[in-house]
Amino acid sequence: MLKAGDRLLVATHNKGKLEEIADLLAPFSVTVIGAGDLGLPEPEETETTFVGNARLKAHAAAGASGLVALADDSGLAVDALGGAPGVFTADWSTTSTGRDFAVGMSRVWHELEAIRAPEPRLAQFCCTLVLAQPDGQDLVFEGKSHGRLVWPGRGDQGHGFDPIFMPDGYDQTFGEMDRWEKNRLSHRADAFARLVAALFP
Repeated sequence: MLKAGDRLLVATHNKGKLEEIADLLAPFSVTVIGAGDLGLPEPEETETTFVGNARLKAHAAAGASGLVALADDSGLAVDALGGAPGVFTADWSTTSTGRDFAVGMSRVWHELEAIRAPEPRLAQFCCTLVLAQPDGQDLVFEGKSHGRLVWPGRGDQGHGFDPIFMPDGYDQTFGEMDRWEKNRLSHRADAFARLVAALFP
């Protein structure tokens, strides 16, 4: 489905995510282009699972471009909140003027405080990758990064909820880590390791 030297369309308009994926695939000589580069719209994420949203985005991009397309859906699942915000992580950051992740992080923490959730406040970043061909076939790869939440948020690296997430075995949040170190540990890196093992053995 994907081999060294191929072009891969990544179904995202997020520059940071595109750079992270390009870095993860660089050793395999895959040329990564973003949906924004081709002027493709972002479909509305109407599914209620990570795999559902990733599949929706990947197939829309593959069908519109005629290229193999990769999409991911990811989010933060907090144990004490029953896995919330989960697939709705981005929605928790939506305001009347756009997306503000400081709002989302504050909501997560305030909900934990409201139920007096005990420490450590365990959570996982979850990532589902779907690699889709124009003919409708696809492959699914899932990854996780386990850790705990801290407050207030720390660091201005990364994106999204990174400043409040401290991965297991580390004393820095994703928001404090060098981008390349985070890329080795992230939920996306875990999912990509599974993709690489399947496609580039």
